[in-house]
Amino acid sequence: MNKEKYVFAQLISFLNEDKFRRIVNKYQGNRYIKHFTCWNQLLSLMFGQLSNRESLRDLIVALDAHHSKCYHLGMGRNVSRSSLARTNQNRDYHIFEEYAYYLVNEARKKRVTDIFKLGGNVYAFDSTTIDLCLSVFWWAKFRKKKGGIKVHTLYDVETQIPAFFHITEASVHDSKAMNEIPYESGSYYIFDRAYNNFKMLYRIHQIGACFVVRAKKNLQYKPVKWKRRLPKNVLSDMSIQLTGFYPKQYYPEPLRLVRYWDEEQKREFVFLTNATHISALQVADLYKNRWQVELFFKWLKQHLKIKKFWGITENAVRIQIYAAICTYCLVAIIQHDMQLDRSTYEVLQILSISLTDKTPLRDLFDKTKFQNDKERFGPDGPSLFDF
Repeated sequence: MNKEKYVFAQLISFLNEDKFRRIVNKYQGNRYIKHFTCWNQLLSLMFGQLSNRESLRDLIVALDAHHSKCYHLGMGRNVSRSSLARTNQNRDYHIFEEYAYYLVNEARKKRVTDIFKLGGNVYAFDSTTIDLCLSVFWWAKFRKKKGGIKVHTLYDVETQIPAFFHITEASVHDSKAMNEIPYESGSYYIFDRAYNNFKMLYRIHQIGACFVVRAKKNLQYKPVKWKRRLPKNVLSDMSIQLTGFYPKQYYPEPLRLVRYWDEEQKREFVFLTNATHISALQVADLYKNRWQVELFFKWLKQHLKIKKFWGITENAVRIQIYAAICTYCLVAIIQHDMQLDRSTYEVLQILSISLTDKTPLRDLFDKTKFQNDKERFGPDGPSLFDF
């Protein structure tokens, strides 16, 4: 790379600007715009994500401090607080949503792997709630005096990239978002107890996909057939028929029920699945890896800015979340393309203090040393991309 380029400019060279321009033209995002384009807006938001800016004012102060560099960083000649706030409020969030999905697909292609050897993609679906102040975010009413939104995420467990995300008000029940998932034949979908929606589970079964869901305690069923020789920690493995009034109408075919004893947590888990061709231990292992989506939510909230927002409208909130996902995918793409032997925590820490330097990226990552493992990984052990 050119040694005269700033680190941030070297980072955005991994992005496909032509693809973004085509998306902008599709939605006419730059119509009547002379200076601060959609591309400038995206880079400004990604700069804020990478540099850990707490607020819109904080981001503008940081950009003003590097006023002479903004043009070479790709953010235009002048970024004011009013222009950034106005564009976040008024520009169509679908532009940034579509580009986020494009980066998701690119990152997944680069990081494709086959850990489970099941012949299909393995997805974990869950949601995370982001609390909002109801007096400020009036449109996100959750309870009488509380606001919030939910980010429903379909997480590719093998590539560690979110394949699908759906943003709703926090009052929307988790199972309602199952209808929005783009299901794939031959793939495996892992759900927690909140997703015991038998109508949607039967739809997954009909398209030729498999699911593993944790059963509720009040599940009504009758056993049909048992397996006798069971591996260690598998308490029972049986074929069942649902007997509840609505469940047996929504899911008329037999299901497989697996009871598993987890030695680490000293507790029993009960799983429902339509996957009869895999072992009971594989069923338990699939559900165990559902925890990866929880780690993704935790990492996203700790290291990117999706808990404190730089705008108060629904449009601004959505744009910021999609900018965070774009930043996450950019880091994944850089780690793959540069073959970095670094955790995501390290990469973000190094980038956050080096965005306006002129050090070549390779030198930046090769010459920076982390001596302390706790500092390297954080208090929760290895971070994402260390699967």
